[in-house]
Amino acid sequence: MTIVPSGNAQPVIAPSGQGVGPLLRAWREQRRVSQLELALRADSSARHISFIETGRSRPSEEMVLRLAEHLDVPVRERNALLLAAGYAPRYPETPLDDPALDALRAGMEQLIQGYEPYPALVVDAMYNVHAANRGILMLLDDIPEHLLQPPLNAMRLTLHPEGLAPRIRNLREWRGHLLSQMERQIALHRSEPLRALYEEVAAYPVPEETPGSEPDEPVPYFALPMQIEHEGRVLSFISSISTFNTPMDVTVAELAIETLLPADPATVKYLQSLLP
Repeated sequence: MTIVPSGNAQPVIAPSGQGVGPLLRAWREQRRVSQLELALRADSSARHISFIETGRSRPSEEMVLRLAEHLDVPVRERNALLLAAGYAPRYPETPLDDPALDALRAGMEQLIQGYEPYPALVVDAMYNVHAANRGILMLLDDIPEHLLQPPLNAMRLTLHPEGLAPRIRNLREWRGHLLSQMERQIALHRSEPLRALYEEVAAYPVPEETPGSEPDEPVPYFALPMQIEHEGRVLSFISSISTFNTPMDVTVAELAIETLLPADPATVKYLQSLLP
């Protein structure tokens, strides 16, 4: 499947307050870091950090970026901090279909195609799908057309009662894992659109359990698998997510490549026979 843009990234709503000080304080408190600890990390003083947070001192552009780095502030939010401090954004947000990202798109597509016959896809911070290989498309057989309209969303596809949810044998466990994952992302990015998506998918009714909805025998997996039915067989997958190291672009920073690793020999054998 060709990588395509699924729309511009949604804005992140920053906490209210005037200037950069309240924003930095909010990030520091969210990270549960004291002013003294942050000062030691950033080679500054607790007094200077206090002055910045209260607006008594205007930080330099270098200081804003240094504090953001030590607070693990996402790239998009670092731009917001710079703007609040009166500086120009440092990190561009290049559309995924821009020619400047041709090599990136080609590399990601080659990566997920090379992972076949096992499923792999590329998502952004809102879990919108930008690319998927044949392994993913196989799992989407017979999904209603309205769930496949762009922008394709991985969370909706997985948890919607007309999507993959009825096919997932350990749905309650897997659903809990996905919702916890979204909660961690909301805490990291403080994104109102992401929170709205979370509230939407968390409100989906959970299909009633039916006989055979749980595995026949417990298996000692090394991580929580997604166990999903496909044409009368139960396939087991372990999810692995990769992101880009030291991204300098908002778009790139918010991309993730998710691969589904077969969790048992039966799944390996079936996929290799289905997608040679």
